[in-house]
Amino acid sequence: MVSDPELADRLRKSMADIETRLRDTATDSPDPLISEAAGYLLGAGGKRWRPLLVLLGAQFGDPERASVLDAAVVVELIHAASLYHDDVMDEAPLRHGVPSAHTRWNNKIAILVGDHLVARGATLSLELDETARRAQAEAFERLVRGQVREVAGPRPGQDPVEHYLEVVRDKSASLIALAVRLGGICAGADTATVAALADYGEALGVAFQLSDDVIDIVSGADRAGKVAGTDLRAGVRTLPALLALREGGKLSDVLAAGPIEDAGLRAEALALLRSSAGLAAARAEVSRYAARARSAVRRLPDRPARRVLEPLCELMASRSA
Repeated sequence: MVSDPELADRLRKSMADIETRLRDTATDSPDPLISEAAGYLLGAGGKRWRPLLVLLGAQFGDPERASVLDAAVVVELIHAASLYHDDVMDEAPLRHGVPSAHTRWNNKIAILVGDHLVARGATLSLELDETARRAQAEAFERLVRGQVREVAGPRPGQDPVEHYLEVVRDKSASLIALAVRLGGICAGADTATVAALADYGEALGVAFQLSDDVIDIVSGADRAGKVAGTDLRAGVRTLPALLALREGGKLSDVLAAGPIEDAGLRAEALALLRSSAGLAAARAEVSRYAARARSAVRRLPDRPARRVLEPLCELMASRSA
């Protein structure tokens, strides 16, 4: 996707540096158990696309500033911490194809190691300037707020669809927006450019999560260590299911029953969802947010990095088609 050879080489070298610094920072503890558990999920892999977005955002300023790499590590540490916490709350058995941390150790260890990663990120962020630290703090607050909203459920009288989108914006999109925004801030990009990067990341983050929701329904294969229909099995109502519930009928009865653990019933629910108007509406919502991201990226200066960011909008729309 990176057609500019110079940019591709720069990104490749920076990502290698980030990977080393990420492991070193996460596992920096005098306690062997903390070091082992903190490096566990990082060692299992991951796309690392949040650090990559930091680097891409930095291309609109001076990408050679030392704080850019610090910012990339900080963002990924926060993301990694959220995975440790999420897996406990979701009782997820796998992460990146390996047993989740709470399965490998226990809930308390997983939660505390997640806290350790947050602390390591906070320590490293002391190297960033005040604007960057404030952006990080705001994003982390949003992330926690999204998690609380997800657990609490819709407020009395609130539309479940709007509640779900609130959760997605805070829990999922906030870190994507932070990544590209922080790259621009740390590289010294101008205010208008940083604002465009933040708008781009916010819209892209929502599109990514909603497309993931669609894929969980339409895909018949395992993906990222999760089996298709995982959300139904856990009783999680994502956007396609929430929209489908408005249709009523048999699908509404099946989805209203809570977690669908029976494989046959889950297959029936998936078949009904795949032909529902709710799924079509969810796909349209993905396209709408992808278009928002595309509009934001076109406000950026014409640099090689812009020609990397723009195709990601198309990818979000096509991966759930």
